[in-house]
Amino acid sequence: MNKENFFTNRYITILLASFCCILWGSAYPGIKIGYSLFKITSNNVSSEISFAGYRFIIAGIMVLAWAMLSSKSLFSLNLKNISELTALGLIQTTLQYIFFYIGLSNTSGVKGSIINSTSTFFSVLLAHFFYTNDKINFKKAFGCILGFLGVLIVNFDPSLFNFTFKIKGEMFIMISALAFSISSIFSKKISKEIDSVIISGYQLTIGGIFLLVIGISNRGYITHFTINSTIILLYLSMLSALAFSIWTTLLKYNKVGSIAIFSFLIPVSGSILSSIFLRENILHLKNAIALILVCFGIYIVNASLKLTTESKT
Repeated sequence: MNKENFFTNRYITILLASFCCILWGSAYPGIKIGYSLFKITSNNVSSEISFAGYRFIIAGIMVLAWAMLSSKSLFSLNLKNISELTALGLIQTTLQYIFFYIGLSNTSGVKGSIINSTSTFFSVLLAHFFYTNDKINFKKAFGCILGFLGVLIVNFDPSLFNFTFKIKGEMFIMISALAFSISSIFSKKISKEIDSVIISGYQLTIGGIFLLVIGISNRGYITHFTINSTIILLYLSMLSALAFSIWTTLLKYNKVGSIAIFSFLIPVSGSILSSIFLRENILHLKNAIALILVCFGIYIVNASLKLTTESKT
């Protein structure tokens, strides 16, 4: 089985996409634990950005080291490739996380998680206009609605009825979600010329450097390095390295819409894993209902699709 056949196999794709989203979901408790170990307070956005910078630089280096060990050519890039990788790093890592952290500091975690899940809608909508055989249809729309309902249920809180929409709060998180969606389309485009693993390695490193520079320039210093805090930082880096590398490869060989729907698993798995690792009560009926809705939405979107590389208009 060659690489394309492997990554377009329906069952392998479902397993790998789910694995990526569960990894990203584990970042929810991981980041909370990391903030606690590094003594980063909830209102210290600059330090949060610096922390993200360290995380993604290390993740990028991990991916590039693996690429080198796999005998991939890291330095056969032309000026166009370098400019595209820099742009992707700025969009997918730097801008996405700056807007997310600033937005999250100005709204509730519940609203932030729900609004951030709109990245799936953005991805499906953008794919509709960029690719001839990734159009929005009833099944895809219905699957997205079910997935979003799952996210709403797992994050349900009475405060949701108190409608507020601040530019530096909810709007920034929505911009972050849009940045992730744009980066999905863009990374698929450049993966036609550059190996997807190399794309992930460079974009993580470049984006992480910009995050670290921005964080430190605003006095966002990271201290309290201990064995435990370093381990959690390395874990967060490793999950980013794995998830972004696999996700970028899946996007290269499959339809954006059929992969993007899996993103609804992130807040659901994040909620469940947070309950486990932060020693909260996991036995909530809403968690089970949310997971069922998200999985059913994923099934509806992918059941009748042949996961193949689409042609560009």
